[in-house]
Amino acid sequence: MVTLPTPAPAGFLSAATPGTRVVVRYRIEGGFTDALGHLVSCDGCACTVRTRQADVVIPLAAVVAAKEVPPAPERRRPRA
Repeated sequence: MVTLPTPAPAGFLSAATPGTRVVVRYRIEGGFTDALGHLVSCDGCACTVRTRQADVVIPLAAVVAAKEVPPAPERRRPRA
């Protein structure tokens, strides 16, 4: 059985199609944080993820993990 190596997070983001729903963990001052949303773009220096609140521009050098995630579940209707 041959297993393929897992691409580095920056490599995954560079190869991912814009519109793919992703979660990206990256370094910030004092620790780490995550951005969950749709990949808008990725170039050699940074990627942009559209979260519910805003577009987040993440330097690829700060990324420690990234993966594709399934679509968000449908929101439930409020109870009457």
